[in-house]
Amino acid sequence: MNKTLPSFGLGTFRLKGQVVIDSVTTALALGYRAIDTAQIYGNEAEVGQAIAESGVPREQLFLTTKIWTEQLAGDRLIPSLKDSLAKLRTDYLDLTLIHWPSPGGAVPLAETLAALMEAKAQGLTRQIGVSNFTVDLMKQAMAVVGAEPIATNQIELHPYLQNRSVVEFARSQGVPITSYMTLAYGAVLKDELIIRIAAAHRATPAQVVLAWALQQGYAVIPSSTKRENLASNLRAQQLVLSPDEMAQIAGLERGGRLVNPEGLAPSWD
Repeated sequence: MNKTLPSFGLGTFRLKGQVVIDSVTTALALGYRAIDTAQIYGNEAEVGQAIAESGVPREQLFLTTKIWTEQLAGDRLIPSLKDSLAKLRTDYLDLTLIHWPSPGGAVPLAETLAALMEAKAQGLTRQIGVSNFTVDLMKQAMAVVGAEPIATNQIELHPYLQNRSVVEFARSQGVPITSYMTLAYGAVLKDELIIRIAAAHRATPAQVVLAWALQQGYAVIPSSTKRENLASNLRAQQLVLSPDEMAQIAGLERGGRLVNPEGLAPSWD
């Protein structure tokens, strides 16, 4: 059974220890049911603890983790995934992503995808996908497994970096986009246009930006450590922006990439 990709989830990037336990605990209490983590975040065990203690049945949840670059080799991926499952206290993931393409193509993409497909066949993950993939990398992945098994491409996407070529190609292939860093580390929340639209709707700037992403069909995974922000972010799903407001926000594009780690980042589109 493949649950469709939830449009709204909780991100846990940069959250560690008790901070991530509290964030996940509060989010689950507020009604969040999709949780996004990664091997490199170093918080899978804490996320697993918060879920276990929440009492929310596993089948109601959509759990995503991401395979780190050091575990992309065919003989390493499944053992690393089993380690993630143990930390998360679950028998399966709903979605497992390649976190970053193998630096310098050290591990062939076909090898990693074969291991991911095997993990899916073994029931370790319900769906597979990619993250930080360019158009060229998506084409390479599709040449190996086709477009259908790729549940999402999770990319940096916010009003200052709209990643249009990647979005257009993914859409043409029926691959959903997950936007991470949707609030651009808070930078877009200080934008005068966003503040003005928020005031017109009696909404928060964060709600406006999340609604802008949701209305384009992107999944979002904002993180927060504050209960009021977690609750407020959820309400972005009810906010409807006008075509004119959507167009104005589209005009904020400035190529403002925030995540570009040396040695990891591919040659961006």
